[in-house]
Amino acid sequence: MAKQTKNYVNNGKLLEEMIIYKEKAKLAKENDEPKPQVSNYVGECILLIANRLSLKPNFVNYSYREEMICDGIENCLMYLDNFNPEKSSNPFAYFTQIIYFAFIRRIQKEKKQQYIKHKTLENSLIFNTLTDNHDYDDPDSFVSAIDLDNDTRNLFVKNFETNLVKKRKQAKKGLEKFVEDEDENSTDH
Repeated sequence: MAKQTKNYVNNGKLLEEMIIYKEKAKLAKENDEPKPQVSNYVGECILLIANRLSLKPNFVNYSYREEMICDGIENCLMYLDNFNPEKSSNPFAYFTQIIYFAFIRRIQKEKKQQYIKHKTLENSLIFNTLTDNHDYDDPDSFVSAIDLDNDTRNLFVKNFETNLVKKRKQAKKGLEKFVEDEDENSTDH
């Protein structure tokens, strides 16, 4: 016997609920009424998708996993009205994609905050070393205080800064390519 996988979200039922919600939302808009509340089933499905996605290996070990789940649910509710049953019959994939990118944004925010904390600590250590030295005329003491880079700067800070430089270079190359393409197109006409 082949093992059957049990779907934790019934995509067909979720689609039916989304169609009903979209109809209610359309009527409410036509009658200048507030948007209707989503059904409990849709809310439960969004929660299940967020919880299950957070258990994937690329998300499970973050200490702020609960914040990731909350961000995912919030984004699903924000973009609920953008789901179009006429274009897609897969609300499960729609919500999964929204939650996935919400998780990625939360991870980026948290890494940036971690970077700021590390840099603040590093700058604080350098500043304290400089002010504790009191020998501002000795250039060697100043250089040794600034050369704390090898001792205090950790791998996280280096990686973050390296990735930031790479992103800036890629964006610059993309902009240069865009400008070149525009120049070529303008000379053709």
